[in-house]
Amino acid sequence: MTSAGGNPQPGRRVPAMSVSEQAHTAGRVKDLGRTVEFSWPGVYFEGRFRGTGLGVVLDCAAADYDVQVDGTTVATLVTPGDTTHWIGGLRDGEHTVRVVRRNDTPGDTSTFGGFVAAPGGAVLGRPAPRDRQIEFIGDSLTMGYGNVSGTRACDPEQLRRTTNSDVSHGALTARQLDADYQINGLSGLGMVRNVAGICPDVTYRTYYDRALLNVDGDVWQNPGTWRPQVVVVNLGSNDFSDLTPGEAWTPDSLAAAYRTAYGEFLRELRTRNGAGTLLVAVGFDRNAEHVRQVVEARNDAGDSGVYYWYLDQSGLDFLGCDGHTSAHDDRVIADRLAPFLRSLPTGW
Repeated sequence: MTSAGGNPQPGRRVPAMSVSEQAHTAGRVKDLGRTVEFSWPGVYFEGRFRGTGLGVVLDCAAADYDVQVDGTTVATLVTPGDTTHWIGGLRDGEHTVRVVRRNDTPGDTSTFGGFVAAPGGAVLGRPAPRDRQIEFIGDSLTMGYGNVSGTRACDPEQLRRTTNSDVSHGALTARQLDADYQINGLSGLGMVRNVAGICPDVTYRTYYDRALLNVDGDVWQNPGTWRPQVVVVNLGSNDFSDLTPGEAWTPDSLAAAYRTAYGEFLRELRTRNGAGTLLVAVGFDRNAEHVRQVVEARNDAGDSGVYYWYLDQSGLDFLGCDGHTSAHDDRVIADRLAPFLRSLPTGW
């Protein structure tokens, strides 16, 4: 296979179809027709083509991408810029392609312009979506912060290169269940308080409704095809990070505000998704007992579709950047979470 400098057809070419006609994605995007814009980590585009090569049209100077053909990663594009990246040397025939955003760069907007076939080939209609859909809501643990680093000591450059949302526990769980998924994770943010008390004027909930995270007031427009049967929420590690001098919180006031906001957020998710969607609230470390109480309160209020799941830390090495979960840990968590989700009354 050839790519980058060995392009079979160098330069940018315009796809013959709109992105929505040729690519399937479950991530949050702003559809502009010939292109789509996006910000969240883990957004992926899946397509089909016939021929010996394919061009991937991207405009992104901030994030990294994996290109997978027939299930195998054939290229990792590091901040590719405005380009058509070519993959060549394939067997002449029908192939599948998947382009996935590996990391988070919430201050930047990325653009995907679709696929272009090599001469003699053709981009085929988009693959069918999967019947199952899962949304993962959370912070750095959800989006795979530095999970493939193999070390806790990372500089900013290492962190960017070794964050891979495509092997986060959410992505792995979804693949075990043959489900489409969204990884709506934002590093450092919490339900009412952010890590070490930073940016006190915003929280995760400030950004949750957006497609483009760096655009104030932006609201994601659900195309009507995203109706997750399960929504998994894991927020609280940052809320309960150590209090710093000068913060107005006390342990008791923080816990009370967290429980109140969590309950409100679950009600918002219920309104957004309807009665048929199951909500799973994850208890982890210092937030576990508070999350359990919130779930009990929602159940007592008549919402039987809210479930509590405890993220057991046994067997985890936390060898991701800055002591985050590693790729090994993500596999362990997925192997525990997938059976739990399968046990819920979804018919899976």
